[in-house]
Amino acid sequence: MPCMRSAPYRCGKIPAYIRVDKVEADGFTMKSSDFVSSTHPRLAAIKRFPVVELADYERRLSELQQTLQRIQQAYLGTSHRAIIVLEGWDTAGKGGLVRRLGWALDPRSFKVHSIAAPNGREKSLHYLQRFWERLPEHGQIAVFDRSWYGRVLVERVEGYAKPSEWQRAYDEINEFEKMLVEDDTRLVKIFLHITIEEQLHRFRARLHDPLKRWKLSYEDFRNHARWPDYEIAVEDMLKRTSSKRASWHLIPANNKPFARLAALRIIADRLSKAVALEPAALDPEIAAAAEKLLGISVQPQDKHEIPAH
Repeated sequence: MPCMRSAPYRCGKIPAYIRVDKVEADGFTMKSSDFVSSTHPRLAAIKRFPVVELADYERRLSELQQTLQRIQQAYLGTSHRAIIVLEGWDTAGKGGLVRRLGWALDPRSFKVHSIAAPNGREKSLHYLQRFWERLPEHGQIAVFDRSWYGRVLVERVEGYAKPSEWQRAYDEINEFEKMLVEDDTRLVKIFLHITIEEQLHRFRARLHDPLKRWKLSYEDFRNHARWPDYEIAVEDMLKRTSSKRASWHLIPANNKPFARLAALRIIADRLSKAVALEPAALDPEIAAAAEKLLGISVQPQDKHEIPAH
């Protein structure tokens, strides 16, 4: 894939002045590639759920959000676009991750689609059509908080889709994503995994918090009771729809700070590949107008300087 802008450093390499480290937790370093789902995933085999201390989390979060700002600016004015697919157990932290993305990115080219059950019109259409209508435009980054994978998860487990429908959906989804990637769309797929005990703990916390009770629904408790069925469906999804160009990233998410850092690291790595992240030079016409109309003279900025916020 060609670089999106010329730059004095190798494309895809995050410049040193951005200073983003790999995620570290429990004494070891993790790279985004470490989270790529295996060919035969077993959720019950995940026993280690790393923890990040709050002070370290705040520092690394700020660094990663700065990188995401650079990435968003690099996409503007290009034909590139990006899709972030977020799936995970109820209460796994998808909403919190979306908020951290939203704090960093400009809403003019960052879109969030929170996917609920299809409405009456959408039920009469092919299940992928409502997602086609929400695909990002050139230069945009879009997040799907739940996605087309509902076909092989909730629709499969709850019987909303016939066996023949959800069974063929794996191939349909693979072809759909293949078209997106070949059309120069960067695709990031993340599944946030928590244990059944952690989910029960979070349900209890929400029930006792008046400001968070609104997040709970009957379906959440119903899904909890069918954990083994959903576990099989998730493992089948990871196995049958993860490819080299559209791989699933499986994050142990019992610790929310760790899960957020890991997800943002994955997103930054995937979206910055072969992208020049050095800020574009100031348009000479803008510089001239600033001096003429505002009396502000803009001096050439050192390429390694990061403007103060």
